[in-house]
Amino acid sequence: MPPDWITPDWPAPANVRALMTNRSGGVSQPPYATFNPASHVGDDPAAVAENRHILRQCLPAEPLWLNQVHGCEVVAPPFEKGGLGGVSATGSQGHAATIPTADAAVAFQPGEVRAVLTADCLPVLFCDEAGTVVAAAHAGWRGLAGGVLEATVAAMRAPPERILAWLGAAIGPNAFEVGGEVREAFISQHPLAGVAFRPALPGTLDEAPRKWLADLYALARIRLAAVGVNQVYGGGLCTFNDPRFYSYRREPRTGRMASVIWMD
Repeated sequence: MPPDWITPDWPAPANVRALMTNRSGGVSQPPYATFNPASHVGDDPAAVAENRHILRQCLPAEPLWLNQVHGCEVVAPPFEKGGLGGVSATGSQGHAATIPTADAAVAFQPGEVRAVLTADCLPVLFCDEAGTVVAAAHAGWRGLAGGVLEATVAAMRAPPERILAWLGAAIGPNAFEVGGEVREAFISQHPLAGVAFRPALPGTLDEAPRKWLADLYALARIRLAAVGVNQVYGGGLCTFNDPRFYSYRREPRTGRMASVIWMD
């Protein structure tokens, strides 16, 4: 594994393994230089394939790649069977021969690798204290407001108080500018979410701010706490301001990081 890829710093069980890639360690050419594992961003397919091969050397199996759509669909196989082909948290069927359209995935069997791709959105990795289930979720603001983290927790079928979550690198609270409708989408569901927003520009006393700076990490913690998940780690790495990471807002033509998790 390239030495500067990220290993989550969290008290996960010994059989739970996870990592997050960054821009280094691959073969892609600018503007995707160098480790881009995403096949949908215009990179050379041969370079993407080689990057995925490099990642595969660190894993027990090929990851379950998702067609991410900023929603809250979760690929979750039946607890008693394992493997793919089960019913997701919102009821659709997932099949091993196709790429599921979803923004999160759960695994109950050792050796099954779950992955999400991000470049400013928040990747969240999950496991339970016993090391019997893992999950990966892609949480942009739309998915976060839509309930992708809550759906992932429900699909894990573990007591929320025994679930651990790790927040990977995402656009930080000093860089993520949003409109008032985004703030309202969160506050209407969780009044406490107001603490995760501050005006992007100072306004007059009689004028509401038109733009806000949003803290994805704080929003994720608030929503996870609301469903009983309080063991939350990570956070604090800003993809926009840290050149180690891809950032769609900084460079619209760019690659993606992979956040992956599995059980030995």
